Amino acid sequence: MISDEIRRLHELHQAGALTTEEFERAKAKVLAGASPGERVSLDKDGGGAAGGYGFDTRRGAGDFSSLRRSRADRWLGGVCGGLAGTLGLDTWIWRLVFTVFTILTSGFGALVYLLMWIFVPEE
Repeated sequence: MISDEIRRLHELHQAGALTTEEFERAKAKVLAGASPGERVSLDKDGGGAAGGYGFDTRRGAGDFSSLRRSRADRWLGGVCGGLAGTLGLDTWIWRLVFTVFTILTSGFGALVYLLMWIFVPEE
């Protein structure tokens, strides 16, 4: 969805990974109708020159290789925010899942959360 792509661009901009100029250029290209599988170039000439920047608009739901802990949507370690961004469910659902899983399994859910906090890299 276009709103997800723009949200992701905004998160990258807030994290300092994109300059304001790059953010505006990429946002304009997404709004202009870049197809979901197309790579949006952030080069100054827009042509994808070597040494330039790029933002890959392909972000499939369920792609665990792109799992990162969230810096913006976090209460503790950002695990639930990262899962929400990767798998497409709301953050509150993941928080509820971890809480219920922790209660029903005598703390195993908290252990899983802790391990993800340690081993999943931050965005």
